Amino acid sequence: MDQTNQKDSLLASPASRAAAFSVHVFTALGAGIALIALLEAVREHWTAMFAWLGLALLVDALDGPIARRLDVARVQPNWSGDVLDLVVDFVTYVFVPAYAITASGLLLPVAAPLLGAGIVVTGALYFADRRMKAADNHFRGFPALWNAAAFYLFLLHLPPALSSLAVTILIVLTFVPFHVIHPVRVVRLRRLTLSLLAIWAVLAVITLAFDFDVGAPVTIALCAIAAYIVGSDAVIRFVRSFGA
Repeated sequence: MDQTNQKDSLLASPASRAAAFSVHVFTALGAGIALIALLEAVREHWTAMFAWLGLALLVDALDGPIARRLDVARVQPNWSGDVLDLVVDFVTYVFVPAYAITASGLLLPVAAPLLGAGIVVTGALYFADRRMKAADNHFRGFPALWNAAAFYLFLLHLPPALSSLAVTILIVLTFVPFHVIHPVRVVRLRRLTLSLLAIWAVLAVITLAFDFDVGAPVTIALCAIAAYIVGSDAVIRFVRSFGA
């Protein structure tokens, strides 16, 4: 911490410093939620696990805007919100979902441990990659959203061979330099993206409420939104290439 940040921190009022630190506590709460989700996964209470991971996702969505509003980086410079966020994201986005994918029986038994290890190793490397976001805030490569990947594996319940192949492809795509939309920070088509994200959240809650026993319309809608998030940038770039 440099002297300027130290001085700014000392000038802040005790109330401001307390409020700023409470944001770090709020972010760290995601790690506690991840532990509860893991306990549910160990019990094979998969719907409850996804519900807790959904709560962690909500915490992750809220802490950033609150931190920027309270100027946490300036008021509490001794704690790195960026590092804390990455630590919590790893356990909620990667580690707990990796356990669920490995232990759920959705993969080929011989492949499950290796693929589970592949998920956590590549996920850790992805979070350490300084190039993980492009200048326009798109993610570079598959952004280690293994919580979402696990959700779709449980939703579609494909044959183990196909599920294993899908996980293998996602592991490889972690290092392929295509762009995936950040649902909140990418400016292009933001209204459409946020609208689809809201629809996805409602459909996901319905899916969990019915323990993944939903009809084709809900499944198709969820898959279409996922295709938009993952592939829309590639489609736009492809179309634009013809006009160049």
